[in-house]
Amino acid sequence: MKGIRMRKIHSMSLAMMMVAIASSPASATGLYRCDSGDRTTWKSTQALIDKVKAEGWSVRRVKEDGGCYELYGTTPDGQRVEAYFHPVTLEKHLVARRGQVLFRKDN
Repeated sequence: MKGIRMRKIHSMSLAMMMVAIASSPASATGLYRCDSGDRTTWKSTQALIDKVKAEGWSVRRVKEDGGCYELYGTTPDGQRVEAYFHPVTLEKHLVARRGQVLFRKDN
């Protein structure tokens, strides 16, 4: 009797996890999206790294996310952040730290 009840609980838990996974968004983190157009117009990630390093940032990682370049690094004033840059203009669009938005570009 106890084994049957445990299997039912396990099956229900597994089903709930499957529903949660299936209903979650498929694209990236969803923190920010860029309308970046054709990828052939994008500048390289190295161009972004060079730009922000010249501004005093240190860079840990850069990746594509939501049509933007997502950068993990440290700002010139020492804050570890996640920042989003437009891949064509390399313009800063969003900077966040631990879920708190520190900067958001006005549209």
